[in-house]
Parts: sequence; C-alpha cells; structure tokens
Amino acid sequence: MNKKLVLASSSPRRRTILENLGLNFVIMKSGIEEKISEDQLPQHIVMALALEKALDISEDLEDNTIVIAADTIVYKDRVLGKPKSFEDAFSTLYYLQGDVHYVYTGLAVIEKGTYKKIVTYDRTKVKIKELSESKIKKYIDTGEVWDKAGSYAIQGFGSTIVEWIQGDYFNVVGLPVAKLEDILFEHFRIEIL
Repeated sequence: MNKKLVLASSSPRRRTILENLGLNFVIMKSGIEEKISEDQLPQHIVMALALEKALDISEDLEDNTIVIAADTIVYKDRVLGKPKSFEDAFSTLYYLQGDVHYVYTGLAVIEKGTYKKIVTYDRTKVKIKELSESKIKKYIDTGEVWDKAGSYAIQGFGSTIVEWIQGDYFNVVGLPVAKLEDILFEHFRIEIL
C-alpha cells in the first residue's frame, strides 16, 4: 500500500481499532463544529458529520491521500449525546436501561485529488440490562461515561451493563470495521488481510 492514510479523529478508540488492523496512518483532528439537527434521520446526521470531517481534513493534504472519518451517535427516540454532568449521564443511562436503542456510525472515506468519496453508515441494535439506580451511579463513578455518546463504553465496564447486541460490535465502539475493510479494498485497493 503506497497511499498515505489519515484518520480524521482524535478518538483513542478509533486509533486503537486501526492500529490493531496493522494500518499505518496519521491522526488529524477535524475542527468542524458538530451541529445536530433533531429533525434529520440519525443515519443522515452521522453521514453528514463524517463527510464534513473528512472534507475539512483533506483541504490541507497532498493528492492521493486517503482520509477516514467517522461520527457515532446513540439513538432512542432522539439523539443521546455525550454527558455534560453526572445528572446528565444518570438521566441518559436511566432512559436506556431495560430497553433497546441503536448506535449509528457514519463513515466517510475520501481520496484527496480525485472524485472518490464513499459515504455510508452502520447501525447496531443494543439492549441495556435493567439497572438499579445504585448500579448506574457506580458505573458513572468509573469515569468511563465522559466523552461517550449515550454515556457508556461497551469496550470497558460498560460491557457489564449491555445485555446483547445485534450487528457490528466495533460500530458501537465507534468504527464499523467490516464495512471499512470492504470500502478500502473495493474502492481504494487497500488490503488489510
């Protein structure tokens, strides 16, 4: 693979996923303001944000550089963002407990200097266990809820509150690996395996 890869994200989770796939890449954080319009479908929100991030980063890159950008939201009747306070995290987790919700990740892969722009999304259905108020407070006290859409991280202590998922586990973490691998190979001739 001769093409340079750029991950348009400062997410340590996305970085780790790409590192575990053996990809060589650099990280550049997008400076866009993430605006969410509640009247849009969740898949449109994440695809638009992922594309905005990819285009923002690509402006300063050399031609033939591949930019990977993603945006993840948790959705149950409305977008559930990152918590701003203990109370906000508690309210979100209480709302999610004992029920299903969806995690949407928009994925944009573009090549600077060409017209190749692939924008798609993945959706995973997640069931959270029934949780007591005490368990929710203990989970928030782990500190894991901060900077996480929906106030939980499935790859950490959050795995203990998830009853089951349907779909790509890595989508819930923040980067749908199977879909990304298909895009890189089919559209950009980059092989992971």
